Amino acid sequence: MIKRLGIVVFFFGSFLISCKQETAKKEIENSHERIKIASKKVDKLPYYNTPDFAPSWLPSEDELKKFHKIPDFKFKNQLGNEITNDNLKGYIYIANFFFTTCPSICVKLTNNMRKLQKIYKGDDEIKFISHTVFPSYDTVEVLKKYGEREDVNSEKWYLVTGEREKIYKLARESYFADETYKQTNDKNGFIHTENLILVDKHGHIRGVYKGTLPEEVERIKRHIEILKKE
Repeated sequence: MIKRLGIVVFFFGSFLISCKQETAKKEIENSHERIKIASKKVDKLPYYNTPDFAPSWLPSEDELKKFHKIPDFKFKNQLGNEITNDNLKGYIYIANFFFTTCPSICVKLTNNMRKLQKIYKGDDEIKFISHTVFPSYDTVEVLKKYGEREDVNSEKWYLVTGEREKIYKLARESYFADETYKQTNDKNGFIHTENLILVDKHGHIRGVYKGTLPEEVERIKRHIEILKKE
């Protein structure tokens, strides 16, 4: 009996290792695909429908109807106004997740978002949205002061707060923005991602970028011009 149990444990362990290896292999392949997209001039952008950011190219109209979209949401911005999907409907926009007291990556994220805001200040097709992952501290009043300090145009760039559970669900299930959660499934974990996410006028994710890197600003600019031509 003990011997049989040992055999079962051995095979179950082997199975888990195999699954992890296969998942790691797939993530590496998708990473390599994203690197190819980043390193070459493209005239079309892929769609991203899954947390592993596997790119899907040139879907048919029927396929596109089934593709992942950012679902409905409702938050408050830095002016206390309600922000929903309707405020971004028909716009190309860039989303990220941050918190105002972050001393590290959020500083770089905000700097690059501000650069993009300046580039597109006169472009009515482009908007920005930053979701706080620390809403218990980042109230409307705190976001307003932060926005004033960081030269955020409240008509173009929404800093939003709301219920923690709803923000975290949106980050993990809609924007696929929590890399740690993909591995741990720990719902109590803190989201701290450097990703900037490019969303098209129909709510599809079309690009993911390391938002702390200044060179990614140029790549986002190129990709926005591609989306404008669709």
